[in-house]
Amino acid sequence: MTITIYHNNACSNSRGALALIRAAGVEPEIIEYLKTPPTRAVLVDLIDRAGLTARGAMRDKGEIYEQLGLADTALSDEQLVDAMMAHPELINRPFVVTEKGVRLCRPPEIVKEIL
Repeated sequence: MTITIYHNNACSNSRGALALIRAAGVEPEIIEYLKTPPTRAVLVDLIDRAGLTARGAMRDKGEIYEQLGLADTALSDEQLVDAMMAHPELINRPFVVTEKGVRLCRPPEIVKEIL
């Protein structure tokens, strides 16, 4: 099975999902998305395939979220994706991709749905 995780080692949910993947006997492709952000097309695809909205895929904590006024519900998905592209730390994590689907694994145990 091929698995890709969009990973941030500083995030306990991301570390937990990675540990569960490895416990299943698979070494995933690890994309450290803060160093190598996904393209806009890939990000939109991940969001769509996970069944989320852009807001559902956005991290709503932190200074950048506040500074950019991203809590404004009038903002469109396109504007939220623009913000995530400009500031990858706004992308919630971890996204995990397998042949069974894509999930935002918060909590990490959600990864079991697609293993």
